[in-house]
Amino acid sequence: MAALRGRDVGAGLPDVAILGSGAVGGLIGAALTRAGIDTALITREKTAERLTRDGLQISSPVFGERDVAVSARPRLTEPTGALIVAVKAPQLTAALQRIEVEPGVVVSLLNGVEHLAELRERFGDRVVAATVRVQAHRESPTHVVHRAPFLIVAIADPGARDLAEALTAAGIEVLAGGTETHVLWAKLSRLAALALATAGADAPLGAVRPEAEAAAREVVAVANAEGAGLDPEAIVAELRGLPDAATSSLRGDLAAGAPDHELDAIGGAVLRAAARRGLPVPRTEALVARVAARAAEG
Repeated sequence: MAALRGRDVGAGLPDVAILGSGAVGGLIGAALTRAGIDTALITREKTAERLTRDGLQISSPVFGERDVAVSARPRLTEPTGALIVAVKAPQLTAALQRIEVEPGVVVSLLNGVEHLAELRERFGDRVVAATVRVQAHRESPTHVVHRAPFLIVAIADPGARDLAEALTAAGIEVLAGGTETHVLWAKLSRLAALALATAGADAPLGAVRPEAEAAAREVVAVANAEGAGLDPEAIVAELRGLPDAATSSLRGDLAAGAPDHELDAIGGAVLRAAARRGLPVPRTEALVARVAARAAEG
């Protein structure tokens, strides 16, 4: 792979750094590493020590059962061509303290739409909006389970072409093009409906399809008021194509009592955008309130 745009070529400099070693960061990092792309996972000190010592085990229908020797460190202190931000939205502010350099390009894979402001305050126009579609969870700090046979990264136009080439070389499907508003809201419209409905009822999608579809239509209306240009029927059709057992990480986080769940980044972002546009979203409001009540119960 040619040197990534925006960095000076030098011995020992990683082509890609990934902020976060959870399911998304770990899976992408392992795929890039296996493809021979110099990659560093930036994560907490103890996790970095374990990953350096034990490597990362990947269980995946795409990449197989693999033990990957990964590079991990608690801080990024040397130049890199691309930084992939793969932490959860509530972790972003603290995690950014681990980045001590200015990467050539910063590609965000966070859920929601509001995180770009914080990233651009730090990195300026180096930031490129992107999303990831994957079903995976972190079984332990050194074991990622990839549950479905897809891993898709959509990168807004103008995107990070060299990083897109690296991801493609690693066996990751890349969808390039589209405005950042379209890219971000296309995912949020699906995700908000699935996450809020399943987390609100603590049930899989099959038990809450009517609620999810109603919420999806509301979120698409908000997205289009923001300029996303989405087809509501296409979004609903995608939800209908999911199996009854489909669920969300938000539901899992609430069930585990995790304090860093993404209700505000997902549901809160929709409600704030709806308020700005003067759009009623009663189903979404009710679902957000239900999820908030469950979160307060612990």
